[in-house]
Amino acid sequence: MLYPAMDKLTSYVPNRYMLVNVVARRARQIAEAAEEIGEPLDDKPVTLAIHEVAEGRLDAGSVVLAEEEDGE
Repeated sequence: MLYPAMDKLTSYVPNRYMLVNVVARRARQIAEAAEEIGEPLDDKPVTLAIHEVAEGRLDAGSVVLAEEEDGE
């Protein structure tokens, strides 16, 4: 059994393909931020991003908006 469950993740991000995209983008943001401040991460960036989705702190719109504000 996977944790968090896929049905919980897809309740925040509508389909699996979009979920992969959202998690990958957020994982890159986490990794870049940690590298900039020189902070080692306890878990891998992808794991942290998946947990953010499972907790409802991250959805498809929030990652896209964050990138637009950064000018990417």
